[in-house]
Amino acid sequence: MEYILKRVSPEVPRRLVEKYKCDLLSATILSRRGITDRKDIRYYLESSINYLHSPFLFEDMDSAVNRINEAIEEHERICVFGDRDADGITATTIIVQELQRLGADVFYMLPEGDDPYGLTKDAVKRISDEGATLVITVDCGISCISEIDELANLGIDTIVTDHHISGDELPNAVAVIDPKIPTTKYPFEHLAGCGVAVKLIWALRFSKTKFYESSVILLHALPGPGENTTTIIEAVQLDNLVETGRVIEEVPNGVMDLEHSRVVSFLSRQIPILVLDKDIELRALRQAFGNSLDIMLYDIRSDLERVIPAVCNKSLFDLSKQSRAVMYCDGHEELETLISLFQSSCYYQEPLLSSEYESILDIVALGTIADLMPLKDENRIIVKSGLKRINQKPRESIVQLLSAQNLLGRPITTTEIGWYVTPVINSSGRLGCPRIAVDLLLSNDIGLCSELTKKLIALNKERQKLGEESYEAVKLKAQESLEAFGSKFIMVMDPSISRGLTGNIASKVLRDYPQVPAVMIIAEAEEGRLSGSMRSRGSFNCRTFLSLFENIVNDFGGHKAAGGFSLDSNRFDEFKAFLEEEVLKLDESDEEEVLTVDALIPQQYMNSSLIKIVELFEPYGEQNLPLNFMIEHAEIKDCICLGENKDKGNLKLTIKYGDSLWPCLFWNSKDAFKKNFDIGDKVKMIFRLGRNYYRGASNLQLTVVSLEKEE
Repeated sequence: MEYILKRVSPEVPRRLVEKYKCDLLSATILSRRGITDRKDIRYYLESSINYLHSPFLFEDMDSAVNRINEAIEEHERICVFGDRDADGITATTIIVQELQRLGADVFYMLPEGDDPYGLTKDAVKRISDEGATLVITVDCGISCISEIDELANLGIDTIVTDHHISGDELPNAVAVIDPKIPTTKYPFEHLAGCGVAVKLIWALRFSKTKFYESSVILLHALPGPGENTTTIIEAVQLDNLVETGRVIEEVPNGVMDLEHSRVVSFLSRQIPILVLDKDIELRALRQAFGNSLDIMLYDIRSDLERVIPAVCNKSLFDLSKQSRAVMYCDGHEELETLISLFQSSCYYQEPLLSSEYESILDIVALGTIADLMPLKDENRIIVKSGLKRINQKPRESIVQLLSAQNLLGRPITTTEIGWYVTPVINSSGRLGCPRIAVDLLLSNDIGLCSELTKKLIALNKERQKLGEESYEAVKLKAQESLEAFGSKFIMVMDPSISRGLTGNIASKVLRDYPQVPAVMIIAEAEEGRLSGSMRSRGSFNCRTFLSLFENIVNDFGGHKAAGGFSLDSNRFDEFKAFLEEEVLKLDESDEEEVLTVDALIPQQYMNSSLIKIVELFEPYGEQNLPLNFMIEHAEIKDCICLGENKDKGNLKLTIKYGDSLWPCLFWNSKDAFKKNFDIGDKVKMIFRLGRNYYRGASNLQLTVVSLEKEE
């Protein structure tokens, strides 16, 4: 198998080590993965939710919060309308749960049975019949232009929270909160639907604090360079704790007229001016402007020390040398430290914004993983925090889901969530009854959670059975398509397939046709619309391939090995013709997967501390694949077959590298190993490092990705 070990200039990781205080191996891997910008690195080195982006960077967040608060105060009936997949189910759960906590009169709706995706005319009627005056959409709504207009005609307001791509026209809603709106200033577009929903929850909670709709200016003055002839004055305005203005001015001491100063103009906004150590700051300002400056400063030291004891008896300069937040800023360390301390103190004063907010990120982690969102930027902190909660203090519904699949008592990672937990949640929506999953996640009652979990497990088994039956029905079409595409591709369109089974069937077809790089299964979603799923192997990238069809399909998404899309039925012929053109362009040489190696590990680094590097880069998933390490001149010391079925082909190797022996799993390799290797062979090995859990004990274990005999 081919591999790439990208060369990096030694200066790059050395610079990262110096600036971010990380170890050299981690810095080298970050560099090799192209993660060198401070805005990206912080999401690998930090886990505090203080690094999450403020919800008030969404332009309409104030409008959404104010309308919801008004509805609660006026005892209006609120409808939460979600999608039927795991992302929509988790988004619905957390919004309903929060509105219930706030005492709202709330109910929820999702597409059930054969209902199509999103708001429909029928859904509008049901919402009206229920007496709702406010609708909050989650994981949907951005494309429901006419339906939201109809709600407005009925006197029903709508708040849209979504993460799908908008069209040219936005809904006529009270607020539209979507990180993919072209005009948004929100800095990260890859939130899941539940990720957008949890932003609304934080903003709602923030609106109950004294900081909501308030403005402050943070000020710091320090001596300029040289012979103390100037003073540098730095000031920043925060609204809802979000920076909205900044001025930095170097003032010649005792020379400048007040009316000519930009910073004096900035400070004359009738906004409270906050400082750390009032006397010191006033002395610096007097040195710059003399006694003519009339200014009122508020010292926040006592407030900070009460909430953050580490501030006690330390100057702003000293604190800036200890601040981690400063590492990710470009200069002005003392001002950035003041901003970070003030924002953190506000959060810590309000448990609902900090520790209690973290407690709902378990549900958000489920939806983010299920929807294959990129595990970069703030998604890393969301998922990491959620997994921490699941491992340390899981809610009853998650306990039952883990218990039903024998996962209790072992660490839960994105792998367990993605392979075992979220497919069960998804099965309820796939089979038209997503309320079972929502009701489960909303409940803390042991008996009810147990009962609903059993229903979900049964639904998942039914989905798997239906998948097998549907696969049998399309086998002939798959073979015909294989021949038509010259073994380069398989595409089956069958209206008899349930739209909730297309991914399951695509996986089965790919399994049984090892010579084909990609499979596409298309079903009829509802009248006038088709829904398709893709699965692939090797170097074939589903999402990249689907992006070629962006002018034909309604929407698409996914990652390298899996993708999905929807399509108007009347454009299927156009879609098929374009597909045939693109398949002809596929190069058979591209089918061989090229491995990316993250690090070549010398013998002295191959020890138990290597797992710390693996854990630093967790959570793994979309756009953050598990680390691939490589060793050379290792020796095969032993090989045994695993399991009772010796023909299955799974091996356990013992590899000697340096003075250490390492257990290695080598899946589906019996025949290849017998043909190409012997005990005592020297080998080059690419592997992933993890932990093996057995009877409560944990041991390090390698999983072989590629094994090559050395001559």
